[in-house]
Amino acid sequence: MIKGKDIICISYTTWEGEFTKSTVQILSLLAKNNNVIFVEYPRTLKDLIKLFLEDKKNLGYRMLGFKKRLIKIKSTRNTDLKHLVMPPTLPINFIKNKHIYNFFSKINTHMFAETLESICWKEQICEPIIISAYNPTYGLATLGKLNEVLNIYYCYDGMDLKRNHWNTIKDEKKYSKKVDAVIASSDYLKEEKQKINKHCFAVKNGVNFEMFENHCKIKPSNQNMPKKIGYIGCLDYRFDIELMDYVIQSMPETNFEFTGYLSNTQIATSLSKYSNVRFFKSVKQQEVPKLLAGYDAGIIPYNNLEINKGIYPLKANEYLSLGLPVVMTDFAELSEFDSVVRISKNKEEFLKNLQSELKYDSSIKIKNRIEFAKNNSWEKRAESFGGILELIWKQKYRPNFITNS
Repeated sequence: MIKGKDIICISYTTWEGEFTKSTVQILSLLAKNNNVIFVEYPRTLKDLIKLFLEDKKNLGYRMLGFKKRLIKIKSTRNTDLKHLVMPPTLPINFIKNKHIYNFFSKINTHMFAETLESICWKEQICEPIIISAYNPTYGLATLGKLNEVLNIYYCYDGMDLKRNHWNTIKDEKKYSKKVDAVIASSDYLKEEKQKINKHCFAVKNGVNFEMFENHCKIKPSNQNMPKKIGYIGCLDYRFDIELMDYVIQSMPETNFEFTGYLSNTQIATSLSKYSNVRFFKSVKQQEVPKLLAGYDAGIIPYNNLEINKGIYPLKANEYLSLGLPVVMTDFAELSEFDSVVRISKNKEEFLKNLQSELKYDSSIKIKNRIEFAKNNSWEKRAESFGGILELIWKQKYRPNFITNS
């Protein structure tokens, strides 16, 4: 595991937020033995105005430089690291003309790179490890400019034009080819990136088991009581509406709850017509265990889309950590879950599996699920991530270092 290094993470997300973020979890744990700087998603001028309207003035003042952009923070893992907010960028994604877009994009990335160079100089960081977490455009813009010893692309999701700008997709291909290594969050993404860069590794999503263990089930709920099925996470175009319509209609005595950011309103429009369905807004991370503990099973009803093939569902381990039965579609190759999760090829099989899991759940199955999730802790994932960084560093700077990986 890597130790005693300066690590700068150019993130595509914010540090705070309602959902568990793999980048935040891994960097929090790497901060135990390294000097970590987490660079927030570069917000635009439009985002800046929104911060002041939402009474998040402190963050806005930091973006403008009226308060320190770089501050020390403590993670939920009780580790110390530094949090960097960048100056506001120009909102340009609405620009259709490629030449005009590229002109303003260069202004944004140049300002970002210069700010980061200045921070490195002030903090006396001479040879950092750069990790671009799903942010290839800004990773590419800083490549080779920070005297970095390693440049790593952490790819935790696929890309398509429904969610990503065409320029981001183009930059990802360039960046993936140039970096020292790619660390992907699934075997599928690893295989895809290996076509571009031979130095590819997989570190899959984990679970904060300590946060969930106090809410673990011991035995199934009473068979005579109404059952409750839960889903937590984004409700977007990857969600299979037709499948859930069929399942809910076929299980009128069972309650279904969907919690998360609703970006595809058609989901609620289609499913809210059933009296046994309820939708809830996103909850804070610390509220997730208690919420899930009230369910009799967890579901992951994703479509068989190309973009979904790269998913390693974080929520699967969260469901399992509480001992919940899990039923999901076969949207990706996830054979490692075969022993504890029911994977369904079609809506009929999904319904059958869900009904079976509710009817034949047991204390032994619950225990096995919990043990499975325990072995997928974020601590173990961070150890693997740090081990890969050390391996790549040794291969690059110690020519005689031999490995069988």
